[in-house]
Amino acid sequence: MCMSADGYVTTPDGWPPQVIDPVHGPGSHGVAEFLRTCEAALMGRTTFEPALSAERWPWPELEVFVLGSHRPEGTPDDVVVDEDPVRLLEKIRAVNRGGDVHLIGGPGTIETYRALGALDKLEIVVLPFFVGGGMRLTESLNPATGLEFESSRPLEGGGVEIIYRVRKD
Repeated sequence: MCMSADGYVTTPDGWPPQVIDPVHGPGSHGVAEFLRTCEAALMGRTTFEPALSAERWPWPELEVFVLGSHRPEGTPDDVVVDEDPVRLLEKIRAVNRGGDVHLIGGPGTIETYRALGALDKLEIVVLPFFVGGGMRLTESLNPATGLEFESSRPLEGGGVEIIYRVRKD
């Protein structure tokens, strides 16, 4: 998950903050290396919908799963949409071949799957610019979620990746 230096995980119009970064491109901020370890992407409908109008499909090599109450117009046929988080998790597990699933924020979706015990790590890339508005991560996640600092590292372009393990109680 990318987050601006002022704490926003979306721009005011709902896009991920990295898309307004001048150094953003396919795979920037370590995303390319990370996606090579993944076989699927899971996100909420609000996070998914902007991708429908993107110039290029963001997940060409991944199976895509969307938590949502309806199928947005223009959704590719191979994208799985379900409103029940448990049922959607079962569908993901049924096709999993051992790779990671990229859980793409919003914060509500992240917290839903953390509460179900399906989140192993939370990796945040803090970007070196401000967006001034949008959705904040910290207003949606409970501080008692069991996140434990694991590591951090600088990234090309000025960002910093911070990785938290999710404690399984």
